[in-house]
Amino acid sequence: MGSSSATIFLALTVSTAWAQDLPATISPAPPQPVVLENTGKPIVVPFRCTDEDIHSAGLTCTEEEPCPVFLELSVAGSSGNRILAAGNIHTDSGTLYSILLASDDGGRTWTEPLPRIRAAGLDRIQFFNSENGWISGEELLPLPQDPFLLVTRDGGKTWIQHSILNDAAENRIGTIQQFGFSARDLGTLTIDRGVGRDGGRYALYETADGGETWQIKQESTKPIAVKIPPPLSTDWRIRVDAPTKSFYIEKRQGQKWTLLAAFQAKLDPCLPPKPPEKF
Repeated sequence: MGSSSATIFLALTVSTAWAQDLPATISPAPPQPVVLENTGKPIVVPFRCTDEDIHSAGLTCTEEEPCPVFLELSVAGSSGNRILAAGNIHTDSGTLYSILLASDDGGRTWTEPLPRIRAAGLDRIQFFNSENGWISGEELLPLPQDPFLLVTRDGGKTWIQHSILNDAAENRIGTIQQFGFSARDLGTLTIDRGVGRDGGRYALYETADGGETWQIKQESTKPIAVKIPPPLSTDWRIRVDAPTKSFYIEKRQGQKWTLLAAFQAKLDPCLPPKPPEKF
């Protein structure tokens, strides 16, 4: 082996050994989404109440009297083969998180395509076409405030949250009454801003960039009548089934409604934090 070849060999050997001794600097892959299987019984959404949940919601939970936690689904819709259902997770006294569920196989399996948003709820879905859609929501604790839209450009696979009230000086109290898009980028919504608001309780907003930013167009002391485009499909509904204490996701097929999946309303309760173990 010549001197130059020996030098290259030695350099490669040292480089390989040095690399093996380096600590891992690449972040581990994100955890795979939990897949919920539909076995014919109401599906139980996983939930574990944390100390931060208890503190932020002002809960008083004991081992003898845990704080019950419930799933509430309020709306369902679809984009192509993707089925979506949205709502919130709450206790008797307040909302803990929003929740968005999705299925790409006719309701046989479900995942959550969006991380849960603390203290928020989701309540309306509209798709303009198979790719562009929106879901409305707001924070619900301690009062309805900071209304927002979730926007998707890929048929509901990914979502981006956009606030309606972008002015930092603006009062954040308010709920979305209705919204609709007449084109991919052109949308309208109305907000109920509560009593005692300067300029009027109700406000009309418009967007020209698909819901990323909104401009106020009208204020009124009375509800503002706006012609809102209908959703892409009205063939979906959420129905409460009292005997099973669950929410049914149903699709219209002709004159009948067909059950595709059911989700149990009662989730694991909130318990007080355990004291640290003594050694």
